[in-house]
Formats: sequence, structure tokens, C-alpha cells
Amino acid sequence: MSQIKQKNVKRHLRSLREYIEALHKIGEVVEVEREVDWNLEIGAITRRVNELGAPAPLFMNIKGIAPGFRVLGAPAGISSAPGRYLSRIALSLGLSAMASGSEIIEALVEARNAQGIAPRIVASGACKEHIDLGDAVDLLKFPTPFIHEGDGGRYIGTYGTIVARTPDGSWTNWSNARVMLLDGKRMTGIVSPFQHLGVIHKLWKEQGKDMPFALCLGVEPAISFVSGMPLPKFINESDYLGGYLSEAIDVVACETVKLEVPATSEIVIEGYLSATETTVEGPMGEYAGYLWPDAGEIRPVYHVTAVTHRHEPILPVVVAGEPVEEDHTVQGIPSAAETLVQLRQAGIPATMAWVTLEAANHWLVVTLPNTWKQQTGLDRNELFKTIGDTIFKSKFGAVIPKVIVLNDDIDASNTNEVIWGFATRVRPVSGEHFFNHEATSPLIAFLTTNEKFAFDTTKVVYDGLAPEEWGEHLPKRTSFKHNYSRELQAHVLQNWEAYGYKA
Repeated sequence: MSQIKQKNVKRHLRSLREYIEALHKIGEVVEVEREVDWNLEIGAITRRVNELGAPAPLFMNIKGIAPGFRVLGAPAGISSAPGRYLSRIALSLGLSAMASGSEIIEALVEARNAQGIAPRIVASGACKEHIDLGDAVDLLKFPTPFIHEGDGGRYIGTYGTIVARTPDGSWTNWSNARVMLLDGKRMTGIVSPFQHLGVIHKLWKEQGKDMPFALCLGVEPAISFVSGMPLPKFINESDYLGGYLSEAIDVVACETVKLEVPATSEIVIEGYLSATETTVEGPMGEYAGYLWPDAGEIRPVYHVTAVTHRHEPILPVVVAGEPVEEDHTVQGIPSAAETLVQLRQAGIPATMAWVTLEAANHWLVVTLPNTWKQQTGLDRNELFKTIGDTIFKSKFGAVIPKVIVLNDDIDASNTNEVIWGFATRVRPVSGEHFFNHEATSPLIAFLTTNEKFAFDTTKVVYDGLAPEEWGEHLPKRTSFKHNYSRELQAHVLQNWEAYGYKA
């Protein structure tokens, strides 16, 4: 076994509860026993947690909700604990809590070349401990929060996986998309034409049929990340994840639709996404960090036919907004991994790709070796055209408006280094490569109203590579790590407390 494969051996956490136990062991979760209100208070506490990098709050007692029903906030947020910035992300993906951004990305990239393993259908699972059908269905029994002041409703699906399958049964998609409550038996949410959920819904609509769906809340942690990964069409996320973990995911048949769902899900909501019925959804405070005070958008309606859940279920909740929160970690990190795969397939010798978490999915950083010209045979303009075309024509390209390309002496996952590299290496005008009339997500913050409705905007790739006159050798960086010998670094670190500093 190679050294890389040994490093990327995964620990398969098979339920949200196993994940919470793992968080307890490293001090990354706090049980909140005090009664809290689902109306804004859960959102405000979780927002504060995100901004501090504090442990994830597990709310144990929610006003007006039956005892035992719980909420987990900030399930995959960042940590302020030294050395554990990405610990919740790493643990979710079966890696060491101390794993670096590069190790996380390469684990996801490596699995793209692995043989997929289809899920294993089991007779039953923990998600079947309670089964509500027909008139017994009542979504209002769950502690669904009203998250932001100004939201258009209560959002039950902020960290859920939506299961959908093509009418011919050939492709089963697991995806993330926000879902808002309408009442005890109906929901609505974003069904974007750029996302695979929208592609599959369109296939059902063309047949004049409602689309069967299952919204799975509180799934085993790796599922959430793979559901946010922009895998190519017709690749089943369940199979990719099986290959990533080297074993199948256990799934169980739904009660009222012909779909299978992760067997240890905390809550499963089944039904049909209407081909014809629509309603107003939103507005909602979103990942760019803004909430526009408009009347919302017209979206299709989810009709619920069954709800199953575990005893004393846990509803995971993401409070979208200013970075860093799960829209940036759970969508951004796996999307960067898939982008790295696509760049390498296009012949670009990229060493790392990373969505800068603090930039709210608006910056993608790509690093290259200083020997890129010898490796590709491309001139500078050809290189940047290939990079831009590869990224902006991809599924994730609709989300990313700005790409920063730097030499790989920069750690793309270190925001301080990225800012320094961008500021000191990108030349105005000649270092900017513009791509006009590119497809865009309307959630990108700076778009005009016309751009949002046209799904069309201008994007940019910034050239932060070393000038060719520098040759193959970059100037020496004047940082502790790069400017001093390893022996002197070790000596300083060993004597740090003797100098009067805390370890």
C-alpha cells in the first residue's frame, strides 16, 4: 500500500450519532440544556457559534416541541481550537481531526479513480423507529427553526440530502438544496435547472408526472459532503461514497415511493415534487452573506406522503450567511476536489484547488508548479484560457465567479497566504483574464437583476504565477517556515516557553 493510501484510510462513521460521539471526544460539541426557541434563538446562537469557531451546539430542549426532539447546529463548521480548524470536516469524511486541507482534497480526488460500490439494501434501519403515514403526517412536530429575521418561512432542509431518481431508474442522485415548510404536509424549495435535482425533475415533468423524492435529515456525515459534490451526470453519489469508504452504504426502502434512503437517517420525509403546482419560497439569508428583502421566488411544491424518524430524532441545521458555515465547507471543499480532477483531466498540472472559505464560495484558488510551461507546452494565454474554460463550463463553474491561480509555494487552504499571494503577485490588467457570457448561479452576491434573470455574467481568472523572467526558481519567502533552517525552527519551537510564551 502506498504512503498516500495509508494516509487516506477512512473511519466510516455510520450515523449522525456516531459523528456526535466523535465530536464529544475532541470537545467539538456542547449540549445546550437550557430551553431555546426555534423562532430565531436557535439561529442566533448557531450564527454566533459560526463566527467564533465554537463547538457545535446540540440543543436538547426546544420551546413548544415534544421532549427528546433535538437540533444540532453548525454540524460541519470550522473550529477555533489550535490545529483543528477543519476537524468537523475531516471527521465527517473519515479522516483524522488534524487533517489538512490538502489531505482532505486529495482523499476526495483519489476516490474519483476508485471503483464505485453500490449501496446495500437492508430490510430495515433506525430511520424506521417511528412511521407516520397519510393523515398522521405532521411536519410541524419537528423543531424546524425560523433562522434569520426576514426569512420567508421556517427551513427544515438546510443540511439534508434529497434523493431523486430518473424515470427510467438509471440514475439516482443525492443532492443538497434548501427546503422551506409550507404547512404540516407541504414544503417548497430551490430546484435549480443547473443542478441535477432540477435535471431529474425536468425529466419527470416532460412525462407529465410528479417526481418521487425523499428528504433525508441527519444522515451519516460523509453523505452530506458527497451530496454537495458536483459529480458528473449519471454518477451515483452513493456509489462514489461507497468507493471512497471502501464499503457499501446501508439503505432501506421508503414507505410510499420507490426510492431507498440511508438506513440510519434521523428523519426521512417522503413524497412527490409536483410537476405543475408552485408557490412562493423565500427570501432566505444565503451563503453569500446577504438577505434581500424581496417577495421570494416561485418554486415547485413538495407533497409529503410519509415521515419516518428515529426515537428522539436530531435535526441538523445550517445557519447560512457570512462565512464560515456549511455552505462554504460542505459545498466548497468537495467542489474544489472535483474541480481539481477536471483540471488534471484537461492536462493542467494543478497541485491543489481550494475554495477560500472566508470568501463565501466566490473565490476558487488553483496552484501550479513553476514548471507548468514545460509540463503543458502552453503559452500563458493558452494556459489561462484552458483553466477558465474548464472551470466555468463545469457544473460548479456556475457558482464560482473568480479564480485565483498561484504558484504552489502558496498553501491554497491558508487564507492568509492566499491574500498575500494575490496582493503581491497579480498584476492589474495584464493579470486579469475575463470570460464573458458565462452561466451563473443567481445567488452570487454582486449580480445585477438582469444578470440574475439571464443566468449570464462575466467571470475572471487572475494570473498570480511568477513572471517568466524569474525562471524556475521563486524568490525566497521571508516567513518563519521558509526563511530559516529546519534546525533553527526546531530550536525556537523547543524553547518557546523558555522565551516566556505559552506553548
